[in-house]
Order: sequence, then structure tokens, then C-alpha cells
Amino acid sequence: MKKYCLIGHPLGHSLSPKIHPKLFALSSIEAEYTLNDIAPEELSEKYDLLDSFDGFNITIPHKIAIIDYCRSLSEGAERYHSVNCVKVSDKTGYNTDAVGFVKSIEMLGASLNSRVTVIGCGGVGRMICIEAAAQGAVLTIAALEKDVPLAQKVVEEIKAQNASADVKISVISGGALEDTEGGDLLINATPVGMFPNVQNMPCTEDVVGKFSAVFDVIYNPKETRLLNTARKLGKKAMGGMAMLVLQAVAAHEIWYGAKFNKSDIDALISEMENAI
Repeated sequence: MKKYCLIGHPLGHSLSPKIHPKLFALSSIEAEYTLNDIAPEELSEKYDLLDSFDGFNITIPHKIAIIDYCRSLSEGAERYHSVNCVKVSDKTGYNTDAVGFVKSIEMLGASLNSRVTVIGCGGVGRMICIEAAAQGAVLTIAALEKDVPLAQKVVEEIKAQNASADVKISVISGGALEDTEGGDLLINATPVGMFPNVQNMPCTEDVVGKFSAVFDVIYNPKETRLLNTARKLGKKAMGGMAMLVLQAVAAHEIWYGAKFNKSDIDALISEMENAI
């Protein structure tokens, strides 16, 4: 039987043990998927354990440290200097978060090659900003005043990859984005609005009204206040569950060349949304 796992610390609640077995079932693959809580100081000591798996996923805090385990990196993993998926047979590291994000935006019916505003630039926000710029976005990074140095580092990373990238920083004064020129796509890459603080929103309703489409990385709750507001205003809107499922799909494509029907993946996304 094939063996796969997720490593991180602390792992806490993860949907991975629910998503991956369903993908194995769709592929008619007999495999087990487990969770392995590995403290940062123990990672290098666990390389032999990792070698016993056919593949594994990586979450916080190991996405950078695991690079030392890898013999080679995919283009995406190199671009973000971050790995969340490893194929053990050749010890290649991949970043499927970016794949899941791009495919989610396609499902939304929006384009990253447009006027894009991203609220937040830490963690997943950094990846989203870099990917949006790489796809040709006219990019605005909206950041709290305290996070401006972080936003500046992201701009530097973007410019290092493409000196002509069109990117600027908009400083959020107060707790939510209130002033913007608007654009084609608004992305929330912050935890604002996540359960249990479901009444919070990272921007005002007026800001939402200035965009054609809204993507929220949050998947709990299924319908954030931001998404509810966007739909009320007649905007295209999507939450983060699609991104979570699609990055898992990408891992299976890497591990054993899986191919899935769109209808099956759409059904799995809906199932996971309703399970929250």
C-alpha cells in the first residue's frame, strides 16, 4: 500500500486527512494518508522517516526548512522559496499552493492579468502577490501600516523577478481598507472574517463595489461576510476551499500522475465546504 502524509507543527485541525483519501478513492489507488507532527528542531532527524513515504505534504513551519531535504525544486518552489509537496522517489519539492490559487481564479471566471488588489502580504498573501505579478497583474498590495516593511520586501521580490512589474503599496489606515481606485479582482489574503470572528471584513462595502470579482482565501466559514457582500452587490465571488482542494489535486498529479474529472473535483469542493 502506498503511504503519504502531512508534516507540520503543531498540526491541530487539518482537512487533509479528509481530502486526500477521497482523491485516492477517485483514482482507485490503495493508499493511507497520515499526520506527522514534527517539531522544527526534529526535522532533520526525521529524514529517514520521510524516506519511508511515497510522498508528503508540508505545512507551517517546515515549508522553507524542508528544502534542505530536497534534491531539486520545481520552478514554482524556487520562485517562492517554499515547498509544500515532495515526491520522495526523486526528492523533488513543489509548491502546489500557487497551482491551487491560479486554478481557483480560473474557476471564479476572473483573470490575474488585470487590475488586482491583494489585502495582506504575509504567508499565503506573499505567494498570491508574487503569482499575480508574474501573471501580468497591475498589482496593488494593501497592507496595515505595521506591515508596510513586509509589503516592501514582497515588492522587492517581485521586482527582482521582473523589474518592469507594475506594483504599488496602499497603506490601510484603521482596521479595514476604505479607499481604493477599484479594479477587476479583489483578494483577501488575511484571516479577517475567519471563524469565529465572522462579522469582520477586511474592507468596506464601498470598496467591494469597485471590483468585478472577489476571492477570499478563508474557507471557514464557507460564506464570509466579504463573500456575502460581494454576491449581494452582484459580483463574482469565491471562498478558499477550492484553493485548498485544488492544491491537493495538484499533489496527486505530481505523486502518481493522477487525472480527475472536473465534475468529481467540483463535487469534492462542495462536499468539503458543507463539512465546515
